[in-house]
Amino acid sequence: MKPWLAVGAINGAMAVAAGAFAAHGLRGVLTPEALQVFDTAARYQMYHGLALGLCGLAAYGNAARVSAWSFLIGIVLFSGSLYGLALTGIRVLGFVTPFGGVAFLVGWLALAWSAVRKDRMRS
Repeated sequence: MKPWLAVGAINGAMAVAAGAFAAHGLRGVLTPEALQVFDTAARYQMYHGLALGLCGLAAYGNAARVSAWSFLIGIVLFSGSLYGLALTGIRVLGFVTPFGGVAFLVGWLALAWSAVRKDRMRS
C-alpha cells in the first residue's frame, strides 16, 4: 500500500499548484462562479490526496485497495470534470461530477470497512 502514499502526495502537490494557479493566473480571467468551481475541484483533490496517503499509511487488504482506487477515480472524475468545466465552460462535464462523488463515498466506506476488519483481526 506504500505506493498510495506517493500517489496521495503527488495529488496534494497538484492541488496546491492548481490553487495557486487559480489565485494568481485565473483571477480576472474566469468569472467568479467559474473560479469558485475551480477552487472546489482543488479543495476536493487535496482532501482526497490526503485520504490516499492515509490509505498508504494505515490501511491494508482488499478493502484498502478498493478505497485507494476509489479515491483516485473520484479525483479524476470529480475534480477533473470541475477543472474542465471551470476552464472551458462545457456544461456537459458537470454530468460526470456526481460519479466522482460516488467514487469518493465508496472510498470512504471501503476505508472504514478496512479499519473495522483490521481491528477485528487484532482482537
